[in-house]
Amino acid sequence: MGLNMIVGVPGNARDDCAGMVRADFVAIGELLERAGAGRWTEPDPVGVQVTEFEMGGYSGLHAVRRLAVHLAASGCLPEPLGEDRRASDDPLLRKVYEALPSDPPEPFDHLIHHSDCEGYYVPVDFAHVIVSQKTPGRHLGSSVRLLAEVRRLALALGLPEDLDPDSEEVVDAADSEEPAAEGWQRYGVESYGCLQLLRAAKLSIATGAAIVFA
Repeated sequence: MGLNMIVGVPGNARDDCAGMVRADFVAIGELLERAGAGRWTEPDPVGVQVTEFEMGGYSGLHAVRRLAVHLAASGCLPEPLGEDRRASDDPLLRKVYEALPSDPPEPFDHLIHHSDCEGYYVPVDFAHVIVSQKTPGRHLGSSVRLLAEVRRLALALGLPEDLDPDSEEVVDAADSEEPAAEGWQRYGVESYGCLQLLRAAKLSIATGAAIVFA
């Protein structure tokens, strides 16, 4: 199984999963108002096409987050991961995972402080990740902040954000057993993940629909 990001909720009212998601949106609306982030409701599903974005597995998301924590800590990207290393074992990333979102927020809080298998990003601009048992994954993020954070990471990678993640050059870089000598291709898996996150965040903001991690 891999991590999918979904923008747009299926409109079939008899679908149990869709019903659960819509119940989550009611709770999220209340959390946003309580946090002073303003009102938000998921748009009518009839007007939003359901779109899925594949992250290349949970490890792909952790790999992107590993770059972010090192960039925040030192201003530099770490060396590419070797084949026998997992991003989730990175000591600095593990330390950040064990902490709550900070106050004031760190540069990549919305990217990092979120479940890797469930939960939501909503197209509302709020600075602090909302932590609550009332939302799946316990962390509610902002699509607006996610877009800004991933754009910052893409800039550090030298990654053009209009690249198609399914293009041959991106797929070849992600599948390569040896990292390239320079450029975003050194971080093929991470670049693929960044492009998918960028696309999901942009679509969320454009349509007003949430990103669902599933």
